[in-house]
Amino acid sequence: MKLLAIDTSGDACSAALLLDGRVDQLLETAPRRHGERLLPMMQTLLDRAGIQVTDLDAIAFGRGPGSFTGVRIAVAVAQGAAFGADLPLIPVSTLRAMAQGQYRRGAQRRLLTALDARMGEVYWGCFEVEADGLANACCEEAVSPPDRVERPSSAGWYGVGPGWAAHGSTLMAVLGTGLQGVNPEGICEAHDIARLAEADLRAGHQVTPELAAPLYLRDQVTRKA
Repeated sequence: MKLLAIDTSGDACSAALLLDGRVDQLLETAPRRHGERLLPMMQTLLDRAGIQVTDLDAIAFGRGPGSFTGVRIAVAVAQGAAFGADLPLIPVSTLRAMAQGQYRRGAQRRLLTALDARMGEVYWGCFEVEADGLANACCEEAVSPPDRVERPSSAGWYGVGPGWAAHGSTLMAVLGTGLQGVNPEGICEAHDIARLAEADLRAGHQVTPELAAPLYLRDQVTRKA
């Protein structure tokens, strides 16, 4: 399978090419430069592999939640590339990809991922890694104040993501003894989007470019006075 994945949901901008089971990734911390950096990164990966975008089976993108502007950039770039090459798109949750990334790095299997949603809230979701090595949701992704995050009924959970850096003490109090550890520096990477998208594509979970859309969880960007 040949699959290109991209993510611009946070400060980091990343692209990854999955080629017959192997992943090649480029990642840069480039706030406000995602639109400038993403297309060259995608082209570099294709050039390294000696293939063209029309040789791909699909393009995957981080659908959100995350930065409103960043998520829109990923959707627009993925749509443009897919339209031109007549390819399907695979939307992947950024929270799920963060969980997959922590499993890749540290082998933890129960993961509560959180992003700072501003306005005193967090985007969050809980995921368990199954026997196939893939993170799957075990709750609905949500946005809420950190003290309203729902504590999973089981124990042995690991916190991941910048939401833990911004609201760690509150989230730790919510999880209590069910919390095994925390990595507040864990972010969404295209590498993990590619791995999840490979399985999603095999399962037939793709969309046509015109149906690709961001997942914001919250449409309100700023509070009204």
